[in-house]
Amino acid sequence: MSTPATANRLSVGDQAPDFTLQDAAGNSVSLSDYRGKKTIVYFYPAASTPGCTKQACDFRDSLESLKGLGYAVLGISPDKTAKLEKFVANEELNFPLLSDEDHAVAEAYGAWGEKKNYGKVYKGLIRSTIVVDGEGKVALAQYNVRATGHVAKLRRDLGIDPK
Repeated sequence: MSTPATANRLSVGDQAPDFTLQDAAGNSVSLSDYRGKKTIVYFYPAASTPGCTKQACDFRDSLESLKGLGYAVLGISPDKTAKLEKFVANEELNFPLLSDEDHAVAEAYGAWGEKKNYGKVYKGLIRSTIVVDGEGKVALAQYNVRATGHVAKLRRDLGIDPK
């Protein structure tokens, strides 16, 4: 019998699992690098696909206002760094995209699990967003989020002005 997909999902107040992953340029980036900052860690299925592009561009266009409110943004997908590098260049993304090829970080965050598509059940990345406070604790955990309008909803849920 399989474990329900919600078994390893994070909740507000949980310690966010630390990680170190490679960014699009091959540099190591760790969650601990962001200690002291509020960090939006979002998981997306695949670079350069329509929904993921829309979501990434939404974060890109909102980054300055989010930074002004003390938030950093990290995007994580199972893509190889070469694919992330093209995605960053093509969409002029201004925040780190990290490669989680073995999906270990996604699993630790509860963002990897059972999905359904056209009646077919398979394991894959669940579009999710985890906000980590400056102490490394989960401040907000959202799973199965929509790509379109996600940043505006996130801002509302965080109680910050959706500009």
